[in-house]
Amino acid sequence: MLTTASDDGYAAHGNQQTKLLPKRIILVRHGESQGNKDGAAYAMTPDYKISLTPEGIEQAKQAGSSIRRLLSDGGGNWKVYFYVSPYERTRSTLREIGRAFPRKRVIGVREECRIREQDFGNFQVTERMKVIKETREKFGRFFYRFPEGESAADVFDRVSSFLESLWRDIDMQRLQHQHPSDELNLVIVSHGLAIRVFMMKWFKWTVEQFERLNNPTNCEIRVMQLGNGGEYSLAVHHSEETMEAWGLSPEMIEDQMWRVDAPRGAWNEKCPWYLSAFLDTYAEEEEETLL
Repeated sequence: MLTTASDDGYAAHGNQQTKLLPKRIILVRHGESQGNKDGAAYAMTPDYKISLTPEGIEQAKQAGSSIRRLLSDGGGNWKVYFYVSPYERTRSTLREIGRAFPRKRVIGVREECRIREQDFGNFQVTERMKVIKETREKFGRFFYRFPEGESAADVFDRVSSFLESLWRDIDMQRLQHQHPSDELNLVIVSHGLAIRVFMMKWFKWTVEQFERLNNPTNCEIRVMQLGNGGEYSLAVHHSEETMEAWGLSPEMIEDQMWRVDAPRGAWNEKCPWYLSAFLDTYAEEEEETLL
């Protein structure tokens, strides 16, 4: 079926209209920071002011080139819109990534406080943080709340709020790509935990599944791409081996593979965390009452 673009930012399919969705949502962790190199930096410098190392700057430049190649490979009139955490290391990462893009390709940038780093509680004394993180491993990474800081569950709540705003931006065409035929790509420059929580919320992963996930490496790129049927999937761009290395279980990987061709809004009956992981026994069917 031929797809035509209307002036209101929707694609018309016959008598129906379908919202134009970003082709890709690209999640990028910041480059190597002074805190990644030496944890003692957090004891003297506020977390949000921690800067990139020279290696981190180079990683960010390479990430920009990689993203540019990814978007350019398909040709066409593609555009990119950036969301960035307000921390120094994420903003510096974005600055270096941005060097890879011509101005005409960049729709805009928005600083988004809700995708900032997990709050660990002001200055972080090295020995104290070592004990605290050991306690977190015993308690559970998702629900453990740092003294004077946040838990991953707290980060989940604010990232969920950000996702609601993101969908409103898309629904109301606030991202201002110039024409409906433009290919829109969103790049979110954030932090390791926020990226894992973002994917957890998007793909409806459970807390148990979150606990499996490995943190992205510095400037690692994770691409959620629109599949053939309108669902986003990691499997369009990434291999099963890569997803396994990220900590996805075989069932989670299978769901990503299903999403590549799944119709938008479809229900994956084989996905255990939608039903069978929670309910394993049911009441007997009631006999139908004859009228």
